[in-house]
Amino acid sequence: MRTFRIPFKAMASACELVLAVDDEPEAQAMARAAIAEVQRIEAKYSRYQPDSIVSRINAAAGGQAVACDEETWSLLNYADSLYQSSDGLFDITSGVLRRAWNFYDHRLPAPADLDGLRQLIGWRRVEREAQAVRLPEAGMELDFGGFGKEYAADRAGAVLAAKGLRHGYVNLAGDMRVLGPKPDGSSWMIGIQDPRDKTAILATIPVERGGLATSGDYERFFELDGKRYCHILDPRNGQPVTHWRTVSVVAPLAVVAGNCATIAMLKQSDGLAFLEACGMNYLAVDQSGTVHVKRAAQA
Repeated sequence: MRTFRIPFKAMASACELVLAVDDEPEAQAMARAAIAEVQRIEAKYSRYQPDSIVSRINAAAGGQAVACDEETWSLLNYADSLYQSSDGLFDITSGVLRRAWNFYDHRLPAPADLDGLRQLIGWRRVEREAQAVRLPEAGMELDFGGFGKEYAADRAGAVLAAKGLRHGYVNLAGDMRVLGPKPDGSSWMIGIQDPRDKTAILATIPVERGGLATSGDYERFFELDGKRYCHILDPRNGQPVTHWRTVSVVAPLAVVAGNCATIAMLKQSDGLAFLEACGMNYLAVDQSGTVHVKRAAQA
């Protein structure tokens, strides 16, 4: 059995499949099917695709409801569960805040702009009935970016598992679904980037199966007058979170790991209590540089 590493690009990110199988033709066949599934999800749910279901829902804001298929309806129900479990912090209508925050110009948004956009946020206002969804006000948006990549990792993993893969993983820019350990039974050792040095590894986390995802303040950010402003925004005030540098979570599914990491970031000083209540393994670094670890995470 050989281990094949197959890189590809999806969701504007560098991705990789690591497949331990008997030969290269088998690896390539598996990879084609998994990559096709990732591409399907990107085409269906990306807000950057004008004909995606998300773009069609957003374009109809203030107008008629848009019918959803079973997969989309399930994801909307999942978004509702995230909203409830995060006390409203994980809100897929809050993506409108990106209109005010430009992480390339290094400038703060005008308070009036933020106030106007905050009026368009509110998952409770979204109308869902008879497998159709309606945004009641023009300008409102849904954004599946908070879990789309992790969902794609899980779906690609399901495709690989159906084709018989027992050893390997899917890596979508750090959002990972591990199908099984190395052929010798040992764990895959996954490096976690140092949030203050992109050339350094903060820690390695052993994973045999399940999901691993990281959320942090170093993915998109700018610094102004000595303060860091990151892309993870609190929907209540429109401001970036500040408590954590990075949070990595190990969970049964990539989508669960990713959403727990993001919610912990959003909950700020209450993030560890949230992870403990969920029973998750984690590695987190606060703004002082202190590392917090539970069980499977090893610094």
